[in-house]
Amino acid sequence: MFLPLITKRRSIRRFKDKEIEPQKVDELIEAALRSPSSRSFNPWRFIVIRDREMLVKLSGSKEHGSSFLKNAPLGIVVCADPNECDVWVEDTSIASIFIQLAAESMGLGSCWIQIRKRMHNKTKTSEQYVSELLKIPDSLVVESIIAIGYPDEEKPAHKKESLQYKKVFFDYYGYGKE
Repeated sequence: MFLPLITKRRSIRRFKDKEIEPQKVDELIEAALRSPSSRSFNPWRFIVIRDREMLVKLSGSKEHGSSFLKNAPLGIVVCADPNECDVWVEDTSIASIFIQLAAESMGLGSCWIQIRKRMHNKTKTSEQYVSELLKIPDSLVVESIIAIGYPDEEKPAHKKESLQYKKVFFDYYGYGKE
């Protein structure tokens, strides 16, 4: 079941005007909390956003690439305490994709919005903007926002022939499959 799930998963940026059922929101949260974490330090924190006005404000997090969040019924902000784990970037990235795969398995669409190392405008980082809006403590950092909703667009799966197998090596770099 995993390969069909990842084969059809695509970044969805258009959502139907339909709320996500509370049970599905609970399952998305559970998926995030079950994500692997280095040494089980679990440095992540999750802020579940259902408020439409806040989603509109968050849709302006970046100069480009976050505007579609205003039409999503749900956003999950993925944060971490970098003092809890030296590989918090990896842990929050894993949690983010767990949320996306859980969403896909429930018939929901999603799209990752990168926040860390992005700019809100010429003088403020995306992370500063999001942290101020959501009153996130200074001790935490923001990795991403996952926009989630019922898809209002269909995208075909990437064809297997389009996968970049030339970037896969066996036994040592530069040696392809024979």
